[in-house]
Amino acid sequence: MRFGFIGSYGTPAQQVALARACEDNGWDGFFTWDGISLDEPGFDAHPTYDPFALLAAVAATTERITLGAMVFALPRHRPWELAQRVLTVDSLSGGRLVLPVGVGVPSDQAFTSVPGQATALRDRAHLLDDVLGWLERSWSGESFDYDGELLHTGPFRFPAPPVHGRVPVWPVGVWDAQRPPRRSLDRALRWDGIVPQVRGDSPEDAEAGPEQIRELVSWIAEQRGPDAGPFDVVFQGRLDDDPATAAQQAREVADAGATWWMESWWDPTTTTPERLLERAQQGPPAL
Repeated sequence: MRFGFIGSYGTPAQQVALARACEDNGWDGFFTWDGISLDEPGFDAHPTYDPFALLAAVAATTERITLGAMVFALPRHRPWELAQRVLTVDSLSGGRLVLPVGVGVPSDQAFTSVPGQATALRDRAHLLDDVLGWLERSWSGESFDYDGELLHTGPFRFPAPPVHGRVPVWPVGVWDAQRPPRRSLDRALRWDGIVPQVRGDSPEDAEAGPEQIRELVSWIAEQRGPDAGPFDVVFQGRLDDDPATAAQQAREVADAGATWWMESWWDPTTTTPERLLERAQQGPPAL
């Protein structure tokens, strides 16, 4: 299992410094996030920054760590502009970019305050699939048209493919062992990994626990079959300050089958850039 760190708060300069601290202290990945104007108590007081601009700066100042955002809200991105930004960060980083993706949060005013934006969950889900399909076509190096459910474009061509031919995609998938929501889960199975969520009212409430990860990993194995290739399962949590306790937390999640631990601190009333840097400098536990 690898360990990523989310730069949830801080100025661009603080987040670049945080990413360097992650690389220097043994973390395997640095992830920012993708929001514009969140109409939520606490979150609306924190400035947000363009994730691709931040990741470009991080790519230019790091050499090893995986880069991404938790998560990219693809339905509100113009796919042709998204494709160009993905190629830019992928090239700068030497192929270290991954794309955790989702439908976006309905409290983002970039959805609700813009006439014509898709706001219904069903429409955002259709757009997510369309943008992913469009993005994949852009990696071919060939000229293409696109005719999706909600997205239709004439010819485009991006002659330079990603460094490794494509960029790994990890869609968000909602897990419910009793009633698996097939649309979001099937979307993840078509790609390279999954960011599991359960139903909840806050980022922490929506985090899957180790037992839910175990159930999901077993279900994925049944669906993909014994000859399927690698597939990432991303766990979001918070490591204890005590190294022994943190190692126990991580072992439990690794034993459940997760391939990434994502260190996730989101409480806007208690999480500060200074606290994030302090935590990053402690490094991940040894397994």
